[in-house]
Amino acid sequence: MTDPAQPSAVPPSALVPEPRPDPLRCREVVELVTDYLEGALAPEDAVRLEAHFAQCDPCVRYVEQVRQTIRAAGVVETEAVPPDVLDRLLVAYRELRGG
Repeated sequence: MTDPAQPSAVPPSALVPEPRPDPLRCREVVELVTDYLEGALAPEDAVRLEAHFAQCDPCVRYVEQVRQTIRAAGVVETEAVPPDVLDRLLVAYRELRGG
């Protein structure tokens, strides 16, 4: 039995875990996946996302489905979307994202 009055051989700083980045939730993955696939995600967010993928097979499948959808759909040129429709879509998207 150790004497509580005696100093510990382990420094207190060794007992406190180092702060780790907040783990992502699956909902956040859905919000970040487009930027991730376009390479527009901040490096620290990409690291967090990839750490999530290492532990979450459903999100890995989701990202792969999004990749396949992008390949199948190709690229929609902005000229193909009438300006008024594009404006309404952008407003709806911003409202959806809370901005």
